[in-house]
Amino acid sequence: MKQFFAAKSDYPDLLLFFRMGDFYELFYDDARKAARLLDITLTQRGSSGGAPIPMAGVPVHAYEGYLARLVALGESVAICEQIGDPALAKGLVERKVVRIVTPGTVTDEALLDERRDTLLMALSRGKHGYGLAWADLAGGRFLVNEVDSDDALEAELARLEPAELLVPDEENWPAFLQYRSGIRRRAPWLFDADGGRRQLLNFFKLHDLTGFGIDDKPRATAAAGALLGYVEETQKQRLPHLTAIATETASEAIAMNAATRRHLELDTRVDGDTRNTLLGVLDTTVTPMGGRLLRRWLHRPLRLREVLVHRHDAVATLIDRGADSDVRDAFRALGDLERILTRVALRSARPRDFSTLRDGLGLLPDVRAVLAPLDSPRLIALHDALGSHDECAHLLASAIAPTPPLKLSDGGVIAEGYDAELDELRRLSTHADQFLIDLEQRERISSGIATLKVGYNRVHGYYIEISKGQSEKAPVHYTRRQTLTNAERYITEELKSFEDKVLSARERSLSREKFLYEQLLDILASGLEPLKQCAAALSELDVLAGFAERAQALDWARPELETAPCLKIERGRHPVVEAVREQPFEPNDLDLHPDRRMLVITGPNMGGKSTYMRQNALIVLLAHIGSFVPASRAVIGPIDRILTRIGAGDDLARGQSTFMVEMAETSYILHHASAQSLVLMDEIGRGTSTYDGLALADAVARHLAYQNRCYTLFATHYFELTALADEQHQGGASGIANVHLDAVEHGDALVFMHAVKDGPANRSFGLQVAALAGLPKSTVAQARRRLAELEQRSHETQSAVVAAQALDAPQQFGLFNAPNTAAQDALAAIDPDELTPKQALEALYRLKTLL
Repeated sequence: MKQFFAAKSDYPDLLLFFRMGDFYELFYDDARKAARLLDITLTQRGSSGGAPIPMAGVPVHAYEGYLARLVALGESVAICEQIGDPALAKGLVERKVVRIVTPGTVTDEALLDERRDTLLMALSRGKHGYGLAWADLAGGRFLVNEVDSDDALEAELARLEPAELLVPDEENWPAFLQYRSGIRRRAPWLFDADGGRRQLLNFFKLHDLTGFGIDDKPRATAAAGALLGYVEETQKQRLPHLTAIATETASEAIAMNAATRRHLELDTRVDGDTRNTLLGVLDTTVTPMGGRLLRRWLHRPLRLREVLVHRHDAVATLIDRGADSDVRDAFRALGDLERILTRVALRSARPRDFSTLRDGLGLLPDVRAVLAPLDSPRLIALHDALGSHDECAHLLASAIAPTPPLKLSDGGVIAEGYDAELDELRRLSTHADQFLIDLEQRERISSGIATLKVGYNRVHGYYIEISKGQSEKAPVHYTRRQTLTNAERYITEELKSFEDKVLSARERSLSREKFLYEQLLDILASGLEPLKQCAAALSELDVLAGFAERAQALDWARPELETAPCLKIERGRHPVVEAVREQPFEPNDLDLHPDRRMLVITGPNMGGKSTYMRQNALIVLLAHIGSFVPASRAVIGPIDRILTRIGAGDDLARGQSTFMVEMAETSYILHHASAQSLVLMDEIGRGTSTYDGLALADAVARHLAYQNRCYTLFATHYFELTALADEQHQGGASGIANVHLDAVEHGDALVFMHAVKDGPANRSFGLQVAALAGLPKSTVAQARRRLAELEQRSHETQSAVVAAQALDAPQQFGLFNAPNTAAQDALAAIDPDELTPKQALEALYRLKTLL
């Protein structure tokens, strides 16, 4: 317990896994907490101050599963191991904390989500913004960035979703940080720019940081230094796989704030479900490392036209030459080389990691042969980045057994023929089996006991076992070794001598294997960088081949990236809705350009307005990660941001109502959208009263059209907003057009056409949709009667207005006067002098229908 308290005093806030033989034990509050979180038995052992000591434990051989559950719950664990060989220790075995496992620093395969990055992030604060540094320790990536505002910081956190976030223990952090999980407060002096610079120079063994491009980024430097200090503190070893720092800049990527990522459901639905998302449709990568790279690309669509064109070229080439299936077939036997190389660097690689790496390197000649004849610039670069690694592949092929065991301690990891000394030691152990068979036969004959058996276990070694009923026949030279319920176990001088010889050979064999294993780790670690480049190239090939497969399977087309401002999509589809719909998806067009920047979209609920808006945003996003898109043609000019305001809900934790959330998201868009931004606005103003909402929607639409001048899809039920398109003919709003999604009544049924047509909708079909939703017929009938009353009242109000105007008398309007009906609006839009007789007759029929 003195050892336990000594270790616990250094890590008071962490759960302490204290090694005791075959178990990791927890004591006191740690035991109570672990018992609750892991659903394990809380017991007790010994006493302190007259009270029993609470204790709970997990087996050493199965601890990783328990550790994974704790890390997933956001807990951190200090691993206190037995140092040295317990058999050679005098008195208590020495124990020492050898590793700290936190949510952001895990590298063990069992503790990681194989298709998602696990990131540790540090955050520093300056006068003019924030510095960010984040590391994927399992993948060997280390990046930094600086942002200038709270909004930009929130957007980065939403993109990266760090498992653990280090911040200075200070006050006045933005409110959104208070609700994040995984925050760990650290001493403010650890986030000093000068100290961070010294930390980085020492870690990378450099004289300056010019090569990393962060000399002019003091906030990022401070965050990077704090992160490295924390990693070295928890891992208690060097991290040779972190060889450089990469810098990300906002200008390279299309910006998306947290609300936009949530609304577009890139990898998680608004309800938290991860199925039926864009990633779910797009991700057919074969390897886990390819899946992680695809997720990173999806959350950071690029604006770098040259990079995107090279990706599109690569996908087109794979399709044209039919090479994507060859690449994907080769990858079926490829493991997660990226994370395996990290474990090699950290010297925690297991035997199966070596065999997976061996098999992966053995595939390279086939992959290089597939890529060699392809003339795409990106595929040529990836071919070169793969390298050959013949020497490393040959080493692993000769050194590692074809199917090694899970653990080195089980033996049999090193292949036969690799080391003569090991082979000789193994021969001694192998011949033991025949000796035991012969001995058992001789002893049965000499003793006359036909059921006599010769066996072995790790605790007592070799033994001769005789049943209780036959034990009286045991020869006098047998020495009792162990008594069981139904048998007695004995040892003889011959068997003891053999045991000493064989066990010695086995111990020396395992020791030799461990020595050779460590040698392999040394050799591989010395050439780690080319292997990391190879793994990165394989990851990208996996993603590009997946893009090619999706393009062919789903009939997607190559997007055209233009330098002139435009957004023209022909027969576009929503990739997720199309994938889950049983009926054919109705494709639609979009045409935006400098003289047509806003579409006011009207139509009934369930008509497809939100789907139409989202599908165009997703098409733009897919084009900017290098994928083909669900359309027959897509011509896309420069895009700097995608911003959305779709749906909303109460944020009770922050004390915000649905309408407040809606207005906050709208405010963000009005302050950040530029002429190169794509903005989706759905039902602005619906969270408040009719006239407040209409006024706000009108003002927001005008601001987007006049001030922001962004590409805007503005869906609304306020029919009055369709008049904005008419104002431009009189020098008013700029580039606004009306479109609508239609529906047709067929008897009592309502059929949604899901087709986008020019012009405004002529009615909302609200009551019909309510009936489709299953409202009681009596409720719908009551609503119809009430609607008729309101329309009649509106008609009477309009008549009173006309009469008052005729008398030139003042008229006071009620607060809830209804707006014009669709028929009145349509009538007001008619110019009789411009109509032919046929057009006049058609207009009359249309007005009759509207009434």
